[in-house]
Amino acid sequence: MPADRSTTHDRPRVRDRVERAIGRLLLRLPARALIALAGSEPLVVDGAQLDPGVHFLRVMHARRVRHGLTEPTIDAGRARYRRDARAFAGPRTRVGSVRALTAAGADGPLGARLYRPRGATGDMPLLVYFHGGGFVIGDIETHDEPCRVLCRYARTSVLSVAYRLAPEHPFPAAVDDALAAWRWARAHAATLGADPSRITIGGDSAGGNLAAVVSLLTAFAEEAPAAQLLVYPAVDPLTARRSRELFGAGLFLTMRDVEAFEHAYRGGQPGEANDPRVAPLFARDLRGLPPALVITAGFDVLRDEGEAYAHKLDAAGVDVVGTRYEGMIHDFGLLNALSDVPAVRAALHQASEDLRQKLQ
Repeated sequence: MPADRSTTHDRPRVRDRVERAIGRLLLRLPARALIALAGSEPLVVDGAQLDPGVHFLRVMHARRVRHGLTEPTIDAGRARYRRDARAFAGPRTRVGSVRALTAAGADGPLGARLYRPRGATGDMPLLVYFHGGGFVIGDIETHDEPCRVLCRYARTSVLSVAYRLAPEHPFPAAVDDALAAWRWARAHAATLGADPSRITIGGDSAGGNLAAVVSLLTAFAEEAPAAQLLVYPAVDPLTARRSRELFGAGLFLTMRDVEAFEHAYRGGQPGEANDPRVAPLFARDLRGLPPALVITAGFDVLRDEGEAYAHKLDAAGVDVVGTRYEGMIHDFGLLNALSDVPAVRAALHQASEDLRQKLQ
């Protein structure tokens, strides 16, 4: 696995750790107390309310972070994202083992991490997982906790793979890496302790896009995934959907962030936006795709496109289960490591249970 490239700029500051400790204590307070501390009522849209704990975190985050996810520079955004993930990480979910290894990418080796459940014996189901971050930020360390949760509660091994990031490696580098890593995992099923008939693919946000794209590219081959787990996936950069208008500002992922990610990923080439390898929702035919679990968040700019994709899969005859977690925001899968919000943990555990049922 490539060496850890973190620097002192990535490491959590004392202030970050103190805020984290205080935040964990405060999150044990009743909902009304959290709302009072936030100084405002949670958003309510179409009768659904933002979870009070998530609302409190959102307000605290807005007070301490003034920049977008790629601002003032992409390097600064990456470092801040890694630093926040480390500073606000709670106790890690325990699994049987975690092993660093190297997977094959399209243009060289990729860092990867294999999680095995406790008591794993023989060949297990395997989930090949791609992290989110708009194809620009994030890595296997920032997304360590969601992989641990899925490993433990879905009772599956998880292979988390780091793909090349934009803008240094624009589209289709990430797609090429994801497809190469998927094929590598299948070819090395025996050494990974995986049951070849139960190798699934998944990811969140940009990683959900990559999982959907690999499922499209392999749909009619023997190498097709057994199932696909798409967590608030980015599947349509073109359509001005209502959720982009409703939640485009003031939450953890803004439209300003989305547009910066899209520009970096496609290198400013608008002609690629309707390529199914960028926007799976534009694929002409979704028949024959693997069974899918599509998870969306009620207060997320990407909500409507993810649900539109679930509807299109269903219309094509694909076995699909779509679940919207009403009070959640984009990246709530990371909040299990960042907070003790009960609703977040409940949502993650339910998603893991849904995947476990699908694997059976």
